[in-house]
Amino acid sequence: MAFARTCSVALVGVEGVVVEVQADLEPGVAAFTLVGLPDKSLTESRDRVRAAVVNSGAAWPQKKLTVGLSPASVPKSGSGFDLAVAAAVLGAAERIDPRVLADIVMIGELGLDGRVRPVRGVLPAVLAAADAGYEQVVVPECAAAEASLVPGVSVLGVRSLRQLIAILADEPVPDEEPDELGRPDPLLAGLRMPGTGAATGMHSVGAAQHDHGHDLADVVGQISARTAVEVAAAGGHHLFLEGPPGAGKTMLAERLPTILPRLAQQESLEVTAVHSVAGLLPPGKPLIDVAPYCAPHHSATMQALVGGGPGIARPGAVSLSHRGVLFLDETPEFTSQALDALRQPLEAGHVVIARSAGVVRFPAKFLMVLAANPCPCGRFSQRDDLCECPPSAIRRYQARLSGPLLDRVDLRVEVDRVTRTELTACGARGESTAMVADRVRAARERAAERLAGTPWRTNGEVPGRELRSRWYAVPGAMDEAERNLERGVLTARGLDRVLRVAWTVADLVGHDRPDATDVALALQLRTGVPRGVPMAIGALT
Repeated sequence: MAFARTCSVALVGVEGVVVEVQADLEPGVAAFTLVGLPDKSLTESRDRVRAAVVNSGAAWPQKKLTVGLSPASVPKSGSGFDLAVAAAVLGAAERIDPRVLADIVMIGELGLDGRVRPVRGVLPAVLAAADAGYEQVVVPECAAAEASLVPGVSVLGVRSLRQLIAILADEPVPDEEPDELGRPDPLLAGLRMPGTGAATGMHSVGAAQHDHGHDLADVVGQISARTAVEVAAAGGHHLFLEGPPGAGKTMLAERLPTILPRLAQQESLEVTAVHSVAGLLPPGKPLIDVAPYCAPHHSATMQALVGGGPGIARPGAVSLSHRGVLFLDETPEFTSQALDALRQPLEAGHVVIARSAGVVRFPAKFLMVLAANPCPCGRFSQRDDLCECPPSAIRRYQARLSGPLLDRVDLRVEVDRVTRTELTACGARGESTAMVADRVRAARERAAERLAGTPWRTNGEVPGRELRSRWYAVPGAMDEAERNLERGVLTARGLDRVLRVAWTVADLVGHDRPDATDVALALQLRTGVPRGVPMAIGALT
């Protein structure tokens, strides 16, 4: 029978569809036809596969060859089908037993010399194969560690098509010549996407737990801002830092990921899948188990922030910072269109992008940190008159941040200018990252125990109606916040967010329920108006 089939995976965002790759040989003029909605890069696989098969020592069938990708209604893109197409053709030509290929999923690009090159999105592709019930997967050798993260799947890593033919035909496996020592492996080039490196500002870096290069103890003063950072990390609350240049806003944002708890197994797989699709997995580290940190430049477009691009949409900064921190420095300099596009992922926790090629859904549960100067020159303050900006320019500058966006930010803190005394003092430094991280971890454990059996894990995710109906504050604790609602200082959404923050403060200090002090601190972090309570969490415990 001149017919064989095997399987591969078509990725739509971070979700995969198992595709059956069928090869059929018929008598007639030698030709190679590929059907099933392939894109340009997949159509070109005809030439890559033919050259790879011939250079691997196998004979190319001199018959009419038709390769079908089923289901035909699903658009297919990328070069990851090369390995499956080559195996199906060799199975139809009876070089490989077709029965061996039927239940194997193959992912990989072929070079003209027969080497198997890695492709982006191996982890989500293997996850899709496992969900569909497949237990055997063939991937490039350098991507085998990433594929092995999926439990219950047997992973075979191959370096060349020759090796795959020998393994499937039960023949001696040939040894591949090693690359020259000291030179980078050219096969690893397929794991990274051009234009997303560190120089662009769109890369995502996982912050190592207790990173000594980014210690909170390095931040001078800024008790209110340090408390806000700790509360944001403990409850998953969005944060807005406003202050003059050089006050420490960027320092605080960079240290926020270091106090976040390590990612759970399922969260690690989610984050790794997004970075795999984006081509941003760190070399030699297939699993991202720490919170990612993404800081796009203020010139980033809406597509760069929320995802998009030509053809199949790719993940943007909000998805690259999934389960981590998205830091928008100089926030008023971003375009209003880009900032307003953040509202939907802030509420929904995911991004849905509709394109002519299909609808893509990316996860986007991130902790957003906004940083802004008070005016164009950055020197406006209520305490002095150093600013030379006219009032109209200050109003225009501050109006670039829309009210609906700021209303979704739980914590708003003014970062004061550091004084000479604070900067040159030789006394004790502030609390270290390790000390704050321990409190954050304990607070998250309390919240997770309270929220067990619900779809939420942090206080920042709990809807306001659930807080008001299931988890109550101490009687009378919310009186001041409710008076602020009546006076128009808080919106209804703002009142709910104050209650969320109060629960996080209670978790940090070890209270069973938020009391008046916890709510007062939450109000101060929300409105910036002093409430006569200590700002340091350590002073409340």
